[in-house]
Amino acid sequence: MIVHGAWGGGWEWSGVARLLRKHDHEVFTPTLTAVGERSHLGQDQRVGLATHVQDIVALVEFENLRDVVMCGASYGGMPVTGAADKLRGRLRLVIYVDALVPRDGQSALDLLPVAFGDMVRTGLDEHGPHWRTSMPGELLEALIPAGSIPDHIRADYVERLRDHPAASLVEPVHLDGAIEQVRRAFVRCKTAEPSHRLGDPIEACAARARSEGWPYRELAAPHDPQLFDPTGMSALLEELAQAP
Repeated sequence: MIVHGAWGGGWEWSGVARLLRKHDHEVFTPTLTAVGERSHLGQDQRVGLATHVQDIVALVEFENLRDVVMCGASYGGMPVTGAADKLRGRLRLVIYVDALVPRDGQSALDLLPVAFGDMVRTGLDEHGPHWRTSMPGELLEALIPAGSIPDHIRADYVERLRDHPAASLVEPVHLDGAIEQVRRAFVRCKTAEPSHRLGDPIEACAARARSEGWPYRELAAPHDPQLFDPTGMSALLEELAQAP
């Protein structure tokens, strides 16, 4: 199972999923509530991190999945961590793909740059708990610069981004400690150093993975490897999933 990041959807990972299915893996790419093809849901309601955790838990339970390799990309590391804490007995491995790795009581904004956090909190104060935030233009340009991929592919990708429910970014994850018994791995996407003021919040999470001795891999691709190198990304996921 691969869980996408903020503003995206399961559609982002379709290319990687197709490659993995060619190797006879069963792959799920769920879309979290209020984004992607589910952006019409909860328009006037607060959609928090607990909602996204439950999206994942419900899929695993209702599909009766076991021996699951669960991957979280970017923001997806937040709900994946919360879900893994509830699903320990069903999981083989959790893989963080350039993702946030929270500890108990941390929110996404505790791990993301202060400038972005201030913007999100101000928006919530002004618009209420149901407010959804768009991706900052400078972040989009930093992550997927014009000219980095063919224009029509970039345009198609940007067209499908949707405002993300801000409440999910401020709500802390609540962990009972079961996650500590789950094997975890980290894939770090590395290219040039970030040039925008929002910086690189992922490095601290990658450093934690290295310091705690998790299986750790690096991929020479930007933060959205599913867009830039789906073949390399799928190969790394398969390698980590099959490692003893």
